[in-house]
Amino acid sequence: MADTDIHDSPASWVNDHIRRYVETDGREGHLWRDGVPTLLLTTRGRKSGLLRRTALIYGRDGDDYLVVASQGGKPEHPAWYHNLVADPEVRLQVGADKFRARARTATPEERARLWPRMTEIWPDYDEYQTKTSREIPIVVLTRL
Repeated sequence: MADTDIHDSPASWVNDHIRRYVETDGREGHLWRDGVPTLLLTTRGRKSGLLRRTALIYGRDGDDYLVVASQGGKPEHPAWYHNLVADPEVRLQVGADKFRARARTATPEERARLWPRMTEIWPDYDEYQTKTSREIPIVVLTRL
């Protein structure tokens, strides 16, 4: 993933979160509401080719990072999920740590094991799943 301009989420509150996260090297923003951990995920736009960055709640599975493509239970997957399916090489910032990673969707067996772990971190994921007919994916991010 070549270095070019990064385009942050168009949602103003997410954009503010990202700005604080980047400006403070994660000292502000890594821990979000009630101490929920967040990371910054940068994907390459599957249509535009531009680098797109968003802030997401994360969990861990060993050395891997986990994020949930919930989009609040909307009927479609979030754009960042479609982007990493098209190009699984992504960038992560976790606190001050910045690195490349490979993304993949958890298998059904992994998802069954990991879903309770992620709902422990953010219980609203269970509610989001009831709002949509799609199975909300869990993405496994492995450091390269």
